[in-house]
Amino acid sequence: MATVHLRIGDLVWGKLGRYPPWPGKVVSPPKDLKKPRGKKCHFVKFFGTEDHAWIKVEQLKPYHPHKEEMIKINKGKRFQQAVDAVEDFLKKKEKQGGKEQSSEGKGDSKGKKTPTKPLKILEEDDEDLSALKDPSEKPASSMEPISKRLKIVEEDTRSTSIQAADSTAINGSITPTDKRIGFLGLGLMGSGIVSNLLKMGHVVTVWNRTVEKCDLFIQEGARLGRTPAEVVSMCDITFSCVSDPKAARDLVLGPSGVLQGIRPGKCYVEMSTVDPGTITELSQVISSRGGRFLEAPVAGSQQVSNEGMLVILAAGDRTVYEDCSSCFQAMGKTSFFLGEVGNAARMMLILNMVQGSFMATIAEGLTLAQATGQSQHTFLDILSQGQMASTFVDQKCQNILQGNFKPDYYLKHIQKDLRLAISMGDTANHPTPMAAAANEVYKRAKALDQSDNDMSAVYRAYIH
Repeated sequence: MATVHLRIGDLVWGKLGRYPPWPGKVVSPPKDLKKPRGKKCHFVKFFGTEDHAWIKVEQLKPYHPHKEEMIKINKGKRFQQAVDAVEDFLKKKEKQGGKEQSSEGKGDSKGKKTPTKPLKILEEDDEDLSALKDPSEKPASSMEPISKRLKIVEEDTRSTSIQAADSTAINGSITPTDKRIGFLGLGLMGSGIVSNLLKMGHVVTVWNRTVEKCDLFIQEGARLGRTPAEVVSMCDITFSCVSDPKAARDLVLGPSGVLQGIRPGKCYVEMSTVDPGTITELSQVISSRGGRFLEAPVAGSQQVSNEGMLVILAAGDRTVYEDCSSCFQAMGKTSFFLGEVGNAARMMLILNMVQGSFMATIAEGLTLAQATGQSQHTFLDILSQGQMASTFVDQKCQNILQGNFKPDYYLKHIQKDLRLAISMGDTANHPTPMAAAANEVYKRAKALDQSDNDMSAVYRAYIH
Protein backbone atom coordinates (compact mmCIF):
# COMPACT_ATOMS: atom_id res chain seq x y z
CA MET A 1 0.00 0.00 0.00
CA ALA A 2 1.43 3.38 -1.05
CA THR A 3 2.22 5.89 1.69
CA VAL A 4 -0.25 8.77 1.85
CA HIS A 5 1.44 12.12 2.36
CA LEU A 6 -0.68 14.55 4.37
CA ARG A 7 -0.34 18.29 4.92
CA ILE A 8 -1.82 20.89 7.23
CA GLY A 9 -5.42 21.49 6.15
CA ASP A 10 -6.02 18.07 4.59
CA LEU A 11 -9.35 16.40 5.36
CA VAL A 12 -8.95 12.87 6.69
CA TRP A 13 -10.57 9.90 8.36
CA GLY A 14 -8.84 9.25 11.67
CA LYS A 15 -9.22 6.25 13.97
CA LEU A 16 -9.05 6.76 17.75
CA GLY A 17 -8.59 3.60 19.78
CA ARG A 18 -11.79 1.55 19.85
CA TYR A 19 -13.82 4.22 18.08
CA PRO A 20 -14.78 3.95 14.38
CA PRO A 21 -13.00 6.18 11.83
CA TRP A 22 -14.14 9.81 12.20
CA PRO A 23 -13.85 12.79 9.84
CA GLY A 24 -11.29 15.40 10.76
CA LYS A 25 -8.70 17.84 9.50
CA VAL A 26 -4.92 17.90 9.87
CA VAL A 27 -4.03 21.05 11.82
CA SER A 28 -1.00 22.55 13.54
CA PRO A 29 -0.61 21.45 17.19
CA PRO A 30 -0.22 24.01 19.95
CA LYS A 31 3.39 25.07 20.41
CA ASP A 32 3.56 23.62 23.91
CA LEU A 33 2.23 20.20 22.86
CA LYS A 34 4.97 17.69 22.23
CA LYS A 35 4.67 15.11 19.48
CA PRO A 36 4.66 11.53 20.86
CA ARG A 37 8.14 10.11 20.81
CA GLY A 38 8.97 7.51 18.17
CA LYS A 39 5.64 7.81 16.37
CA LYS A 40 4.91 9.05 12.87
CA CYS A 41 1.67 10.92 13.32
CA HIS A 42 -0.35 14.04 12.51
CA PHE A 43 -2.37 16.31 14.79
CA VAL A 44 -6.06 16.10 13.84
CA LYS A 45 -9.11 18.15 14.88
CA PHE A 46 -12.31 16.09 14.59
CA PHE A 47 -15.52 17.46 13.13
CA GLY A 48 -18.67 17.64 15.25
CA THR A 49 -16.69 17.30 18.51
CA GLU A 50 -14.22 19.15 20.70
CA ASP A 51 -11.70 16.33 20.29
CA HIS A 52 -8.22 16.66 18.82
CA ALA A 53 -5.44 14.07 18.75
CA TRP A 54 -2.08 12.90 17.58
CA ILE A 55 -3.05 10.10 15.18
CA LYS A 56 -0.57 7.57 13.78
CA VAL A 57 -0.18 7.80 10.00
CA GLU A 58 -1.40 4.23 9.55
CA GLN A 59 -4.67 5.23 11.25
CA LEU A 60 -5.35 8.05 8.77
CA LYS A 61 -7.02 7.96 5.35
CA PRO A 62 -7.76 10.82 2.93
CA TYR A 63 -11.33 12.03 3.27
CA HIS A 64 -12.70 12.05 -0.28
CA PRO A 65 -11.53 8.62 -1.62
CA HIS A 66 -12.84 6.81 1.48
CA LYS A 67 -16.02 8.78 2.11
CA GLU A 68 -18.51 6.24 0.70
CA GLU A 69 -16.73 3.35 2.42
CA MET A 70 -16.85 5.05 5.84
CA ILE A 71 -20.47 6.14 5.52
CA LYS A 72 -21.47 2.53 4.83
CA ILE A 73 -19.89 1.21 8.03
CA ASN A 74 -21.11 3.91 10.41
CA LYS A 75 -24.79 4.94 10.56
CA GLY A 76 -24.80 6.72 13.92
CA LYS A 77 -26.55 10.06 14.35
CA ARG A 78 -23.50 11.87 15.70
CA PHE A 79 -21.38 10.44 12.90
CA GLN A 80 -23.83 11.75 10.29
CA GLN A 81 -23.77 15.15 11.98
CA ALA A 82 -19.98 15.13 11.76
CA VAL A 83 -20.10 14.28 8.04
CA ASP A 84 -22.65 17.04 7.49
CA ALA A 85 -20.29 19.43 9.28
CA VAL A 86 -17.52 18.48 6.83
CA GLU A 87 -19.78 19.13 3.84
CA ASP A 88 -20.91 22.47 5.27
CA PHE A 89 -17.27 23.36 5.85
CA LEU A 90 -16.39 22.53 2.23
CA LYS A 91 -19.33 24.53 0.87
CA LYS A 92 -18.36 27.51 2.99
CA LYS A 93 -14.77 27.38 1.80
CA GLU A 94 -15.90 27.05 -1.82
CA LYS A 95 -18.10 30.13 -1.53
CA GLN A 96 -15.17 32.04 -0.08
CA GLY A 97 -13.04 31.02 -3.05
CA GLY A 98 -10.69 29.05 -0.85
CA LYS A 99 -11.77 25.48 -1.36
CA GLU A 100 -9.50 23.13 0.52
CA GLN A 101 -7.15 20.76 -1.26
CA SER A 102 -7.26 17.24 0.13
CA SER A 103 -4.25 14.97 0.29
CA GLU A 104 -5.09 13.36 -3.05
CA GLY A 105 -4.94 16.96 -4.31
CA LYS A 106 -6.53 18.73 -7.22
CA GLY A 107 -4.25 20.96 -9.26
CA ASP A 108 -4.97 24.52 -10.21
CA SER A 109 -5.48 25.63 -13.79
CA LYS A 110 -1.71 25.45 -14.38
CA GLY A 111 -1.42 21.94 -12.99
CA LYS A 112 0.25 23.10 -9.78
CA LYS A 113 -0.97 22.26 -6.32
CA THR A 114 -2.17 25.18 -4.27
CA PRO A 115 -0.12 25.45 -1.06
CA THR A 116 -2.08 25.10 2.15
CA LYS A 117 -1.50 27.69 4.86
CA PRO A 118 -0.96 26.40 8.41
CA LEU A 119 -4.07 26.94 10.50
CA LYS A 120 -4.45 28.12 14.05
CA ILE A 121 -6.36 25.71 16.25
CA LEU A 122 -8.52 25.84 19.35
CA GLU A 123 -9.39 29.50 18.94
CA GLU A 124 -13.10 30.08 19.28
CA ASP A 125 -13.16 32.94 16.75
CA ASP A 126 -11.17 31.03 14.12
CA GLU A 127 -13.36 30.85 11.04
CA ASP A 128 -11.91 27.53 9.89
CA LEU A 129 -12.92 25.85 13.12
CA SER A 130 -16.41 27.25 13.45
CA ALA A 131 -17.80 24.47 11.26
CA LEU A 132 -16.15 21.76 13.33
CA LYS A 133 -18.30 22.27 16.39
CA ASP A 134 -21.53 20.69 17.47
CA PRO A 135 -23.87 23.68 17.98
CA SER A 136 -25.34 21.98 21.05
CA GLU A 137 -21.97 21.87 22.79
CA LYS A 138 -20.46 24.70 24.78
CA PRO A 139 -16.96 25.79 23.78
CA ALA A 140 -14.25 24.03 25.77
CA SER A 141 -10.60 23.33 25.27
CA SER A 142 -9.22 20.10 26.66
CA MET A 143 -5.76 21.52 26.06
CA GLU A 144 -6.21 23.87 29.01
CA PRO A 145 -5.06 22.93 32.51
CA ILE A 146 -7.65 20.96 34.46
CA SER A 147 -8.21 23.87 36.81
CA LYS A 148 -9.32 25.95 33.82
CA ARG A 149 -11.73 23.28 32.56
CA LEU A 150 -13.91 22.66 35.60
CA LYS A 151 -17.65 23.03 35.45
CA ILE A 152 -19.10 23.75 38.89
CA VAL A 153 -22.64 22.78 39.80
CA GLU A 154 -24.13 23.85 43.12
CA GLU A 155 -26.51 21.19 44.35
CA ASP A 156 -29.45 21.49 46.73
CA THR A 157 -27.32 19.91 49.48
CA ARG A 158 -24.90 22.83 49.09
CA SER A 159 -22.14 20.35 48.34
CA THR A 160 -20.17 21.06 45.21
CA SER A 161 -19.90 18.66 42.30
CA ILE A 162 -17.14 19.54 39.90
CA GLN A 163 -16.91 17.79 36.57
CA ALA A 164 -13.73 17.94 34.57
CA ALA A 165 -13.91 18.21 30.79
CA ASP A 166 -13.61 14.94 28.89
CA SER A 167 -10.18 13.40 29.09
CA THR A 168 -7.83 13.41 26.17
CA ALA A 169 -6.38 10.03 27.11
CA ILE A 170 -7.90 8.26 24.12
CA ASN A 171 -6.21 10.58 21.68
CA GLY A 172 -2.81 10.88 23.30
CA SER A 173 -2.73 14.69 23.46
CA ILE A 174 -1.41 14.77 27.03
CA THR A 175 1.60 16.57 28.44
CA PRO A 176 2.71 14.31 31.31
CA THR A 177 3.44 15.88 34.67
CA ASP A 178 7.07 16.22 35.65
CA LYS A 179 6.19 14.88 39.10
CA ARG A 180 7.43 11.41 40.00
CA ILE A 181 4.52 8.95 40.17
CA GLY A 182 4.26 5.88 42.37
CA PHE A 183 1.70 3.10 41.99
CA LEU A 184 0.87 0.37 44.51
CA GLY A 185 -1.21 -2.63 43.39
CA LEU A 186 -1.13 -4.24 39.94
CA GLY A 187 -4.42 -6.13 39.87
CA LEU A 188 -7.07 -6.08 37.14
CA MET A 189 -7.58 -2.32 37.42
CA GLY A 190 -4.11 -1.20 38.48
CA SER A 191 -2.34 -2.96 35.61
CA GLY A 192 -4.31 -1.07 32.97
CA ILE A 193 -3.87 2.23 34.80
CA VAL A 194 -0.09 1.87 35.06
CA SER A 195 0.20 0.80 31.43
CA ASN A 196 -1.61 3.96 30.30
CA LEU A 197 0.46 6.19 32.61
CA LEU A 198 3.62 4.80 31.02
CA LYS A 199 2.26 5.10 27.48
CA MET A 200 1.56 8.78 28.08
CA GLY A 201 5.11 9.45 29.21
CA HIS A 202 4.81 9.51 33.02
CA VAL A 203 7.73 8.45 35.20
CA VAL A 204 6.27 5.63 37.32
CA THR A 205 7.65 3.52 40.19
CA VAL A 206 5.61 0.37 40.89
CA TRP A 207 5.16 -2.04 43.77
CA ASN A 208 3.02 -5.14 44.10
CA ARG A 209 2.69 -7.75 46.82
CA THR A 210 3.52 -10.41 44.20
CA VAL A 211 6.68 -8.87 42.77
CA GLU A 212 6.57 -10.92 39.53
CA LYS A 213 3.63 -8.78 38.37
CA CYS A 214 6.01 -5.82 38.21
CA ASP A 215 8.25 -7.43 35.57
CA LEU A 216 6.17 -6.49 32.54
CA PHE A 217 5.97 -2.85 33.64
CA ILE A 218 9.72 -2.70 34.33
CA GLN A 219 10.19 -3.81 30.70
CA GLU A 220 7.92 -0.95 29.64
CA GLY A 221 10.04 1.58 31.50
CA ALA A 222 8.70 1.60 35.06
CA ARG A 223 10.97 1.61 38.08
CA LEU A 224 10.70 -0.95 40.89
CA GLY A 225 10.02 -0.06 44.52
CA ARG A 226 10.89 -2.65 47.14
CA THR A 227 8.25 -1.57 49.68
CA PRO A 228 5.26 0.81 49.79
CA ALA A 229 7.28 3.06 52.11
CA GLU A 230 10.14 3.23 49.60
CA VAL A 231 7.79 4.08 46.73
CA VAL A 232 6.18 6.92 48.68
CA SER A 233 9.54 8.32 49.78
CA MET A 234 10.84 8.27 46.17
CA CYS A 235 7.75 9.78 44.53
CA ASP A 236 5.80 13.04 44.62
CA ILE A 237 2.37 11.44 44.08
CA THR A 238 1.63 7.82 44.98
CA PHE A 239 -1.54 6.03 43.87
CA SER A 240 -2.82 2.78 45.34
CA CYS A 241 -5.46 0.40 44.03
CA VAL A 242 -6.10 -2.74 46.08
CA SER A 243 -8.96 -5.13 46.70
CA ASP A 244 -10.80 -4.08 49.87
CA PRO A 245 -10.73 -1.97 53.05
CA LYS A 246 -8.42 -4.38 54.91
CA ALA A 247 -5.88 -4.38 52.09
CA ALA A 248 -6.04 -0.58 51.89
CA ARG A 249 -5.41 -0.22 55.64
CA ASP A 250 -2.60 -2.80 55.65
CA LEU A 251 -0.88 -1.01 52.78
CA VAL A 252 -0.81 2.25 54.75
CA LEU A 253 -0.45 1.06 58.34
CA GLY A 254 1.40 -2.25 57.97
CA PRO A 255 5.16 -3.03 58.16
CA SER A 256 7.12 -0.92 55.63
CA GLY A 257 3.78 0.68 54.79
CA VAL A 258 2.93 3.99 53.19
CA LEU A 259 2.82 5.84 56.50
CA GLN A 260 6.53 5.17 57.07
CA GLY A 261 7.41 6.89 53.81
CA ILE A 262 5.09 9.89 54.08
CA ARG A 263 6.76 13.26 54.52
CA PRO A 264 5.31 16.79 54.45
CA GLY A 265 4.08 17.62 50.97
CA LYS A 266 3.96 14.02 49.72
CA CYS A 267 0.67 13.15 47.97
CA TYR A 268 -1.23 9.91 48.50
CA VAL A 269 -4.17 9.00 46.26
CA GLU A 270 -6.39 6.07 47.35
CA MET A 271 -8.12 4.56 44.29
CA SER A 272 -9.51 1.44 45.97
CA THR A 273 -13.27 1.07 46.40
CA VAL A 274 -13.70 1.12 50.16
CA ASP A 275 -16.18 2.42 52.75
CA PRO A 276 -16.27 6.09 53.89
CA GLY A 277 -14.99 5.12 57.35
CA THR A 278 -11.83 3.58 55.94
CA ILE A 279 -11.21 6.56 53.68
CA THR A 280 -11.64 8.99 56.58
CA GLU A 281 -9.18 6.99 58.69
CA LEU A 282 -6.56 6.89 55.93
CA SER A 283 -6.98 10.59 55.24
CA GLN A 284 -6.42 11.43 58.90
CA VAL A 285 -3.27 9.34 59.33
CA ILE A 286 -1.71 10.63 56.09
CA SER A 287 -2.52 14.22 57.02
CA SER A 288 -1.10 13.72 60.53
CA ARG A 289 2.33 13.21 58.92
CA GLY A 290 2.01 16.31 56.73
CA GLY A 291 0.94 14.35 53.67
CA ARG A 292 -1.70 15.50 51.18
CA PHE A 293 -4.60 13.09 50.62
CA LEU A 294 -7.05 12.45 47.79
CA GLU A 295 -9.50 9.60 47.33
CA ALA A 296 -10.10 8.70 43.70
CA PRO A 297 -11.94 5.38 43.20
CA VAL A 298 -12.63 4.45 39.59
CA ALA A 299 -15.74 3.19 37.83
CA GLY A 300 -15.05 0.62 35.16
CA SER A 301 -13.63 -2.82 34.50
CA GLN A 302 -10.37 -4.39 33.37
CA GLN A 303 -11.19 -3.76 29.73
CA VAL A 304 -12.18 -0.15 30.40
CA SER A 305 -9.00 0.32 32.45
CA ASN A 306 -6.85 -1.07 29.64
CA GLU A 307 -8.50 1.34 27.19
CA GLY A 308 -7.88 4.36 29.43
CA MET A 309 -11.62 5.04 29.63
CA LEU A 310 -12.27 4.87 33.39
CA VAL A 311 -14.49 7.37 35.20
CA ILE A 312 -12.64 8.83 38.18
CA LEU A 313 -14.45 10.08 41.29
CA ALA A 314 -12.23 12.25 43.47
CA ALA A 315 -12.62 13.98 46.83
CA GLY A 316 -10.32 15.50 49.40
CA ASP A 317 -7.42 17.87 48.72
CA ARG A 318 -8.38 19.90 45.65
CA THR A 319 -4.77 20.87 44.89
CA VAL A 320 -3.81 17.19 44.70
CA TYR A 321 -6.68 16.67 42.25
CA GLU A 322 -5.24 19.40 40.04
CA ASP A 323 -1.71 18.00 40.37
CA CYS A 324 -3.07 14.65 39.13
CA SER A 325 -4.53 16.19 35.97
CA SER A 326 -2.32 14.45 33.39
CA CYS A 327 -2.51 11.15 35.29
CA PHE A 328 -6.30 11.21 35.34
CA GLN A 329 -6.37 12.08 31.64
CA ALA A 330 -4.11 9.10 30.90
CA MET A 331 -6.22 6.61 32.82
CA GLY A 332 -9.77 7.88 32.30
CA LYS A 333 -12.19 9.64 30.01
CA THR A 334 -13.74 11.84 32.72
CA SER A 335 -12.99 12.86 36.28
CA PHE A 336 -15.25 14.41 38.92
CA PHE A 337 -14.22 16.28 42.05
CA LEU A 338 -16.90 15.72 44.69
CA GLY A 339 -15.73 17.81 47.61
CA GLU A 340 -14.78 16.54 51.05
CA VAL A 341 -13.19 13.18 51.83
CA GLY A 342 -15.74 10.34 51.88
CA ASN A 343 -17.99 11.67 49.13
CA ALA A 344 -16.21 9.73 46.39
CA ALA A 345 -16.39 6.50 48.42
CA ARG A 346 -20.12 7.00 48.95
CA MET A 347 -20.80 7.74 45.29
CA MET A 348 -18.72 4.78 44.09
CA LEU A 349 -20.54 2.35 46.38
CA ILE A 350 -23.89 3.63 45.12
CA LEU A 351 -22.79 3.17 41.50
CA ASN A 352 -21.49 -0.35 42.12
CA MET A 353 -24.61 -1.22 44.10
CA VAL A 354 -26.72 -0.31 41.06
CA GLN A 355 -24.43 -2.18 38.68
CA GLY A 356 -24.30 -5.29 40.84
CA SER A 357 -28.07 -5.36 41.31
CA PHE A 358 -28.58 -4.85 37.58
CA MET A 359 -26.21 -7.71 36.73
CA ALA A 360 -28.11 -10.04 39.07
CA THR A 361 -31.40 -9.02 37.42
CA ILE A 362 -30.02 -9.69 33.94
CA ALA A 363 -28.90 -13.16 35.05
CA GLU A 364 -32.32 -13.78 36.56
CA GLY A 365 -34.00 -12.77 33.30
CA LEU A 366 -31.80 -15.10 31.22
CA THR A 367 -32.48 -18.07 33.48
CA LEU A 368 -36.22 -17.35 33.64
CA ALA A 369 -36.31 -17.21 29.85
CA GLN A 370 -34.71 -20.64 29.71
CA ALA A 371 -37.01 -22.05 32.43
CA THR A 372 -40.10 -20.94 30.52
CA GLY A 373 -38.96 -22.30 27.16
CA GLN A 374 -37.89 -18.97 25.65
CA SER A 375 -34.72 -18.51 23.65
CA GLN A 376 -32.01 -16.75 25.63
CA HIS A 377 -30.46 -15.50 22.38
CA THR A 378 -33.77 -14.00 21.31
CA PHE A 379 -34.14 -12.42 24.74
CA LEU A 380 -30.75 -10.76 24.28
CA ASP A 381 -31.60 -9.64 20.73
CA ILE A 382 -34.78 -7.99 21.97
CA LEU A 383 -33.03 -6.45 24.96
CA SER A 384 -30.30 -4.99 22.73
CA GLN A 385 -32.92 -3.16 20.64
CA GLY A 386 -34.68 -1.55 23.59
CA GLN A 387 -34.03 1.27 26.01
CA MET A 388 -31.77 -0.85 28.21
CA ALA A 389 -29.36 -1.59 25.36
CA SER A 390 -25.74 -0.97 26.32
CA THR A 391 -22.26 -2.36 25.79
CA PHE A 392 -22.37 -3.65 29.37
CA VAL A 393 -25.56 -5.66 28.80
CA ASP A 394 -24.39 -7.01 25.45
CA GLN A 395 -20.95 -8.10 26.65
CA LYS A 396 -22.12 -9.66 29.90
CA CYS A 397 -24.97 -11.56 28.24
CA GLN A 398 -22.73 -12.79 25.42
CA ASN A 399 -20.19 -14.01 27.97
CA ILE A 400 -22.90 -15.83 29.91
CA LEU A 401 -24.24 -17.54 26.78
CA GLN A 402 -20.71 -18.55 25.80
CA GLY A 403 -19.89 -19.77 29.29
CA ASN A 404 -17.01 -17.31 29.44
CA PHE A 405 -16.53 -15.99 32.98
CA LYS A 406 -12.95 -14.74 32.68
CA PRO A 407 -12.79 -11.92 35.24
CA ASP A 408 -13.23 -8.37 34.01
CA TYR A 409 -14.52 -7.31 37.44
CA TYR A 410 -14.27 -9.97 40.15
CA LEU A 411 -17.54 -11.33 41.50
CA LYS A 412 -16.11 -11.23 45.04
CA HIS A 413 -15.43 -7.51 44.64
CA ILE A 414 -18.92 -6.57 43.46
CA GLN A 415 -20.33 -8.59 46.39
CA LYS A 416 -18.01 -6.67 48.71
CA ASP A 417 -19.30 -3.39 47.25
CA LEU A 418 -22.92 -4.47 47.71
CA ARG A 419 -22.20 -5.36 51.33
CA LEU A 420 -20.54 -1.99 51.96
CA ALA A 421 -23.39 -0.13 50.25
CA ILE A 422 -25.97 -1.94 52.40
CA SER A 423 -23.98 -1.02 55.52
CA MET A 424 -23.85 2.58 54.34
CA GLY A 425 -27.63 2.48 53.94
CA ASP A 426 -27.96 1.17 57.50
CA THR A 427 -25.83 4.06 58.78
CA ALA A 428 -28.04 6.54 56.96
CA ASN A 429 -31.20 4.69 58.07
CA HIS A 430 -32.10 4.28 54.39
CA PRO A 431 -33.62 1.04 53.03
CA THR A 432 -31.69 -0.93 50.39
CA PRO A 433 -33.95 -3.97 49.77
CA MET A 434 -32.94 -4.49 46.11
CA ALA A 435 -29.24 -4.44 46.97
CA ALA A 436 -29.87 -6.80 49.90
CA ALA A 437 -31.62 -9.30 47.63
CA ALA A 438 -28.84 -9.08 45.02
CA ASN A 439 -26.24 -9.52 47.73
CA GLU A 440 -27.79 -12.85 48.74
CA VAL A 441 -27.55 -14.08 45.15
CA TYR A 442 -23.87 -13.14 44.95
CA LYS A 443 -23.24 -14.85 48.29
CA ARG A 444 -24.80 -17.96 46.78
CA ALA A 445 -22.49 -17.65 43.76
CA LYS A 446 -19.47 -17.32 46.06
CA ALA A 447 -20.55 -20.51 47.84
CA LEU A 448 -20.47 -22.17 44.41
CA ASP A 449 -16.79 -21.19 44.09
CA GLN A 450 -17.37 -18.28 41.68
CA SER A 451 -15.51 -15.61 43.69
CA ASP A 452 -12.60 -15.29 41.28
CA ASN A 453 -14.74 -15.34 38.16
CA ASP A 454 -16.33 -12.31 36.53
CA MET A 455 -19.36 -10.73 38.19
CA SER A 456 -21.50 -12.20 35.40
CA ALA A 457 -20.90 -15.62 36.98
CA VAL A 458 -23.74 -14.68 39.34
CA TYR A 459 -25.74 -16.43 36.59
CA ARG A 460 -24.57 -19.75 38.03
CA ALA A 461 -26.32 -19.03 41.31
CA TYR A 462 -29.63 -19.44 39.46
CA ILE A 463 -28.84 -22.74 37.72
CA HIS A 464 -27.50 -24.75 40.66
